Amino acid sequence: MNISLTDKASNKLKDIIKSKGENLALRVMVRSGGCSGYEYGMALERNPRPDDNVSEQDGVKVVIDANSLKFLDGSTIDYVDSLMGGGFTVNNPNATSSCGCGQSFKTADGGGSPKSCGSGGCSH
Repeated sequence: MNISLTDKASNKLKDIIKSKGENLALRVMVRSGGCSGYEYGMALERNPRPDDNVSEQDGVKVVIDANSLKFLDGSTIDYVDSLMGGGFTVNNPNATSSCGCGQSFKTADGGGSPKSCGSGGCSH
């Protein structure tokens, strides 16, 4: 699996996991939706499934299902602080276009069913 975490993302995830007091992993997923066709999702995972791809980087476990992995290969997960609030972001070399919100994207094969930003696609 070729997914990486920036130092900032790794440190933030360690802080979040430590505050939960459990041995958790970061699940990263791709699902149909968003204004560009696909959207990213992230959650903390207690028990990865047997068919998940699991890697560990800088003490943080990253879990990705096989279907999502094909869209995320080569991606970097970062944590960004801004005046509007902080959050995790995915820098994905497989995305040929993305929505202004940064939460949805389109691939070269044109997969997904794009929605307009006005129809709830980007109001994450």
